[in-house]
Amino acid sequence: MWRRPAGFLLVFAAATAALWLLSVRLSAGQTRRALRFPADLEELRDLAEALRDYERQHRGAALALFCGAYLYKQSFAIPGSSLLNVLAGALFGPWMGLVLCSVLTSVGATFCYLLSAAFGKQLIVHFFPEKVALLQGKVEENRSSLFFFLLFLRLFPMTPNWFLNLSAPILNIPMSQFFLSVLIGLTPYNFICVQTGAILSQITSLDAIFSWDTLLKLLAMAVAALIPGSLIKRYSKKHLKLDGDKQAQTLNGKKSS
Repeated sequence: MWRRPAGFLLVFAAATAALWLLSVRLSAGQTRRALRFPADLEELRDLAEALRDYERQHRGAALALFCGAYLYKQSFAIPGSSLLNVLAGALFGPWMGLVLCSVLTSVGATFCYLLSAAFGKQLIVHFFPEKVALLQGKVEENRSSLFFFLLFLRLFPMTPNWFLNLSAPILNIPMSQFFLSVLIGLTPYNFICVQTGAILSQITSLDAIFSWDTLLKLLAMAVAALIPGSLIKRYSKKHLKLDGDKQAQTLNGKKSS
């Protein structure tokens, strides 16, 4: 009974130790402050300032450290990736930061998918039975156009992405569709965060990322993502009905002969 939680804790401890060793090895004597995940705008500014000079002198090491930290947060569904998106814009610029965050988000979410499949299925169903059942029903309703439904969930600004990552293996979502939906669906959100990071010194609050204007744009993109799926479902139902009518006519013809 305890093998799966114990296995997960072992993986988590090993990943934590590896990230700590990486940060100590790469930043030893190079930064003026201890490295830790930022919790607010002030800490984010301090960290960006501390890492900016380090990144100019040791670009490869800074990139490796950022990738390790980002994958750690994504893999274990730890909140705060949006702050790392902003940090990427401050350190690497808007376009490289966007590519970096989009790839790392997809890879990290896939690691989370695999960890959930290996260790977390029973725990997730035990602690979130209603949410899993609700999402399972929606996935089955949209199975014929699953990718577009997943894209909608990723683009929709209120979707709890951490829960979607953890529950995806339980819902029998193919990993390829899962990966691509994260890569494409979270790119607009990542773009907004990275662009904010590029002007980090000018913003006074992280509310700029989550303004009503931003949320409405993401909502519009989410609704647009549903259109292809709706067309596919309608097309499929129409043709299935026609095929069913033809089959019924054939069967009736056989019975009457």
